[in-house]
Amino acid sequence: MHINDLLNPKSIALGVSAPASKEAAIRLLADCMEKGGNLSDKEQYVKDVLAREASGTTGLGDGIATPHAKSDGVKAAGLAAMTIPDGMDFAAMDGNPSRLFFMIAAPNGANDEHLTILSSLATMIMDPDFKEALIAAKTVEEFRGLIDAKENGTFTAPSAAEESTESAPAADHIQLLAVTACPTGIAHTFMAAESLEQHAKKRGISIKVETNGSAGVKNILTPEEIAAADGIIVAADKNVAMSRFDGHRVVITKVADGINKADELIDRALAGSAPVYHASGADTAEGADASEEESLGRQIYKHLMNGVSHMLPFVVGGGILIALAFLFDDYSIDPSKFGSNTPLAKFFMDVGGASFGFMLPVLAGFIAMSIADRPGLAVGFVGGALAGAHGTGFLGALLAGFIGGYSVNLLKKGFAGLPAALDGIKPVLLYPFFGILIIGFITLFIITPPVAAINTWMVATLGSMDPSARVLMGIVVGGMMAIDMGGPINKAAYVTGTGLLASGEYHVMAAVMAGGMVPPLAIALATTLFKNRFTESQRKAGITNYVMGLSFITEGAIPFAAADPVRVIPSMVVGSALAGALTMVFDCTLRAPHGGIFVVPTIGNPLMYLVSIIIGAIVGAVILSMLKKPIKE
Repeated sequence: MHINDLLNPKSIALGVSAPASKEAAIRLLADCMEKGGNLSDKEQYVKDVLAREASGTTGLGDGIATPHAKSDGVKAAGLAAMTIPDGMDFAAMDGNPSRLFFMIAAPNGANDEHLTILSSLATMIMDPDFKEALIAAKTVEEFRGLIDAKENGTFTAPSAAEESTESAPAADHIQLLAVTACPTGIAHTFMAAESLEQHAKKRGISIKVETNGSAGVKNILTPEEIAAADGIIVAADKNVAMSRFDGHRVVITKVADGINKADELIDRALAGSAPVYHASGADTAEGADASEEESLGRQIYKHLMNGVSHMLPFVVGGGILIALAFLFDDYSIDPSKFGSNTPLAKFFMDVGGASFGFMLPVLAGFIAMSIADRPGLAVGFVGGALAGAHGTGFLGALLAGFIGGYSVNLLKKGFAGLPAALDGIKPVLLYPFFGILIIGFITLFIITPPVAAINTWMVATLGSMDPSARVLMGIVVGGMMAIDMGGPINKAAYVTGTGLLASGEYHVMAAVMAGGMVPPLAIALATTLFKNRFTESQRKAGITNYVMGLSFITEGAIPFAAADPVRVIPSMVVGSALAGALTMVFDCTLRAPHGGIFVVPTIGNPLMYLVSIIIGAIVGAVILSMLKKPIKE
């Protein structure tokens, strides 16, 4: 398979006038990708590409941009290409206009062959002569011909005859080693590798680069090469194996620097001034942005989200099964055992309860692991289990996770002075024994008394609140769901609702899910009822928000909020807050932490719950239509 096998002629647009925005450029490329027959759901793919852009620009600098995503909206791996000779602002890393665009689409679970082809393209376009030739191409046939020539080794740069022959490396060993890795593993990984190789070879420096992409780790560095190397670079935005570099000087940076700052990294690596890397029991390290350079708030948020993301499958699956147990039970048989009276209900309750029971240990365990790597996992799990067993619930598990993780880090420092012969027993004996002992003492004697009292007070207070106070709670958590639509504020409200489920409080979760369903539904209604406020592409995208809203996927509204935050976000917050308030007024309850319309039969007062969501969505749509002015197509 060759690159042009993935690049349909219909997916190439040459000499395009600069689009008005980054999103507009992405949508133009997605249109090209769709013409090539690679997409099953263009809006889903665009959403995933925009989400990838939100984590870091794919405007790589030197006029190149490679927007990409692995997505369920892709049915076959493929490419789309676009040239904008005059350039456009694509938020490139070097601040310069982007002129050559390759959009990469890969289905989830793409095979290795596709990924290898895509990575080959990423390395090819790092050649400045080849890049300029593509930008200057006048026809699709010429564009594809250049790619074939480059891939076959027959491409000749106009200035090739004037270039001097590269000097062969004189060293008897590989002087420079590098590891490149990005979360997606399609483009940045291999472009960074190519950039480092090109710059090293121009300077007569021998180099070997290990790539950690979606197809796996390739060109693995050997222990002998590591021992003999003059310098090591790790340019990575995801965890890579680091313990092998223990005791060596390593330049650790983000993958983008491998593309844009190759010479600087090479100088630092070979100067011998890089810090010595010490494994200290940790097997992995994330190259992009060392933790000490991050704010404390950002570090805490990352640790919390690591715990929440691992916890959610247990909560969602178990919560829905428990909700089904109540749906299929007969209350009249034995009210005290409601949820387990019939064999089917008992089956759902037992399985769902087992899943739900892992919520607190998993939350605490993976928070601790995020802080202290694998030695923190067991300590966090034990702290979370003790929190569940002694009534401290979600808040207790949260504290146990953070305290457990930081306790293990302190143990690492405390045991750092032990003889090297004892390094092998630290992670399997010393860290778990003393860590579990410490977290057990802290959880039972320091965390449990005040937190258990707080939990008891909170549940009792929520249960005894008069209607007006409950309405205020609904307004707050419902509105929070729409402020950043999947961001920290949204997650704070969601985590509060799921945490209270474990304590037997179901009203807040109902308000949370209602508030989260409103934004995409309000967007969908607005694009349907007030068409003249939206472009044709926005109206098409709005239709998919019906499905997302009904499925409790708040993120469906993100593209609209990103394009017009001043008008969209306030409208959505009002609609969501209203929906949350109404669920409290109508005394709605929800035992399942997810599911949207699919778990409505398990909701207390389901009819009025739906009414609350519909009213919130309508109000949000109407306010948005009042704030947005009609546009001319």
